Amino acid sequence: MADDWKRRIDELHENLVRRDDPAAWVTEADAVEASYRYPDLLVRGPVFGVAAQERERPGEWRLLMPVISGTPQEARDGLNSHLWFRAKDETDDPRERRGLLDAVAVLETDPVDEVEALGTRYRVVRADEFARRGPEGLEPPRPTDPEPLDRTWESQRNRTWTDVGQLIDPDREEGLMAGAMKLGLRTFCYAGGAFSDEMLRDAARAMGEYPEVALLPVGFSVVERHDGTWTTRGVLMPSPHDARRVLYDGLNEFWPLIYRLKEEDREAYGRAAKEFRAAGRTNDARVGGSLFRVCRIERAIRYGPDGPEPPRPSDTDQWGPMKLHPTMDDDGTIHHGSD
Repeated sequence: MADDWKRRIDELHENLVRRDDPAAWVTEADAVEASYRYPDLLVRGPVFGVAAQERERPGEWRLLMPVISGTPQEARDGLNSHLWFRAKDETDDPRERRGLLDAVAVLETDPVDEVEALGTRYRVVRADEFARRGPEGLEPPRPTDPEPLDRTWESQRNRTWTDVGQLIDPDREEGLMAGAMKLGLRTFCYAGGAFSDEMLRDAARAMGEYPEVALLPVGFSVVERHDGTWTTRGVLMPSPHDARRVLYDGLNEFWPLIYRLKEEDREAYGRAAKEFRAAGRTNDARVGGSLFRVCRIERAIRYGPDGPEPPRPSDTDQWGPMKLHPTMDDDGTIHHGSD
């Protein structure tokens, strides 16, 4: 194993030298510095998305939806809606529509992790989230993490995830430090009292059945440190500024309402929000005894001979499958209010 590690790391280094890409070198130096400042890798838990394998490309799995859902059923529901709207908007062929609606019918009643429609396999896939930690706390965004061109502070519904359309490829060359992380995660397995026996067994089994690792684009989230404990305060976002906007909106509007803060605390949150926004690209905001931080989140998905890892039996759901959309006939007629 040690010889294999050395060989793979040497190959990654040779490729980096051969590319002679100044931007890649800066990114690599940034990653090296981060590994010293934030040496510990913390598991945040699983997230889920949807990948597709087309009949014409049997060896390729591409992400259809970003891997950001908190439960497998949330990803299944996303696939349900995707196929239903394809049947509604993207075909006039009754046979094609029926093929899509048959898959929707399965997803409405069974918690399945894979369906096939019109020659394409759709699979709910699983990834683990990691955050880096050091003496300064959890790692914030790096200077080389890409930012949107328009850093607006207005709330946006549509966000661009670079996950979508990405080929899940454990062999993709992503730099020396990323390659070293992938090699290390190949033998990563849950351990410790924070995990149930079932979760530990599933993790050990996954390491054998899905031995390779592919990295997904980095994401960003808001966390709060209070009394020495870090707690997630926002969903995963595709860019540092998207997460900053979540933090600003939380301080300025949502959290005072959700937690029913007293007037003096509401004013303190409002002042912190105004200072945070005025600072531009800062990643920390303080209110009283709490530190809020935009945190950098890495995601890794296991991969085996049949493709990316689906949800594990120990991955829990808060709800089951259900009918999400009206009944549609093969000719496209929609029956609102129909069972």
